[in-house]
Amino acid sequence: MSDAPGPRRRRRWTLQTRLIVTVVSLVALIVLAVGLATGAILRTIMVDNLDAQVTSAAAGIRITPGSTAEEVLSVGRQQLGTLLVLNVSGETTGAVVSESDVVATLTESQIEQIVPDVDPAGLGSVTVPGYGEYRIRMETTPSGYFALLGLPTSELTSTVTQILTTVALVTSGGLLLLAAVIALVIRRSLKPLRSVADTAARVAAQPLDSGDVTITERVSASEADDSDEIGRVGAALNTLLDHVDTSLAARQRNEERMRSFVADASHELRTPLAAIRGYSELSLRALSLGNGPHATKAQIEESSQHSQHALERIQAASLRMTTLVEDLLLLARLDEGKELVYGAVDLTRVAVDSVADAQAAGPGHEWIIEAGEEPVIVAGDAVRLHQVVANLLANARVHTPDGTRVTTTVRVEGNEAVLRVADDGPGIDPGVADELFERFARADTSRTRQTGGTGLGLSIAKAIATAHHGTLSVSSVPGATAFEVRLPARPETPASAAPAP
Repeated sequence: MSDAPGPRRRRRWTLQTRLIVTVVSLVALIVLAVGLATGAILRTIMVDNLDAQVTSAAAGIRITPGSTAEEVLSVGRQQLGTLLVLNVSGETTGAVVSESDVVATLTESQIEQIVPDVDPAGLGSVTVPGYGEYRIRMETTPSGYFALLGLPTSELTSTVTQILTTVALVTSGGLLLLAAVIALVIRRSLKPLRSVADTAARVAAQPLDSGDVTITERVSASEADDSDEIGRVGAALNTLLDHVDTSLAARQRNEERMRSFVADASHELRTPLAAIRGYSELSLRALSLGNGPHATKAQIEESSQHSQHALERIQAASLRMTTLVEDLLLLARLDEGKELVYGAVDLTRVAVDSVADAQAAGPGHEWIIEAGEEPVIVAGDAVRLHQVVANLLANARVHTPDGTRVTTTVRVEGNEAVLRVADDGPGIDPGVADELFERFARADTSRTRQTGGTGLGLSIAKAIATAHHGTLSVSSVPGATAFEVRLPARPETPASAAPAP
């Protein structure tokens, strides 16, 4: 295996750095463009002013036969740096005012470099060796003489350079101040994002995979103000953490319910298994005693009776265990969306048949059914819906004393079919009301088959109602308990629907 290091990842700039560089660079480009444009315009204006001065000075030149450039410039007060080249009577002379009232003569070499570069039609720029750049204008006379008069551009260049230097210095200082102000503003503006990142990092460091986990970390309210875009990120993270915290709490509750479910299921299965094992051992001992070589007739009869009783108890325990396993299997299939055979079901007929069965099982109760003349049709599984109603009626029969009135009502409300089982019994203990539909939940904590049951009846009823896209709810106060099933009603009329048997 090669130990050569991989390519190094280039470190990215922070958002704050990128914003500062972008803003300062953009402002610098704008200021630079404005400075260059200003310098160009200023130079053009100053060149125009210089040209006007050159034109005015050239118009004042008086050329006489035999005069030289030095003589002409020596007359009167001339502007410092004024240059004059004369061609009079075929002789070319040149001079320049180098200092105040001091006229210097130009050499032939300097004159020869000036004259060819002059535009005879107007103004032009030439470079005079030893004196720099000049703006030159040519004036001619009818006699054939010509004069070249020029003024230096050094003052113009100096002024423009000074202005551009000042602009550059002021711009640099302004950009530094701008960068500092922007850094401060951006740092304060991005503080909520840093708080969000710190909060997310602290949450990420928490172990969330198992156990009772609570996320207490939140972005502070001052940095989660959804009135601006950055604060909205903090508010969104807080909302997300609330949802995650709620989900973790729900996961923990589900884990606890699962552990409780497994414990209850194990207990329910252990009881019949222990009974089967105990009666099996009893039966074997009885058979051993009755089949002995010295067994009497009475011992054989007693052994037969014990064996028969043991087998009956074994059968009862196995039936109870089978019922429990079938109930658990039904719940699992309902959770997976299976086990339903849909058809048109007359809910009124289901209620009538279920009440008739309950009346036979509990003759000590008063059974009443309230339903309209027209059948209430729903789309569903007739067997499972009958199981729902039977479970609700059995629940009322088992947990209320004799003489209790149990009223079953079937009606249509809007687009829903409503089946209601109400009794005037003692009501449900508030301590178990919130967990009434949980698996293995019991209002009676005993484990007898006659009272406590396995605690799966109501959970199965709720699972069947949910699988039919309906709901099952309960309301209870002393003297009035009501379970209500709501199912989507079919739009067909009773005449066009074919109720399931």
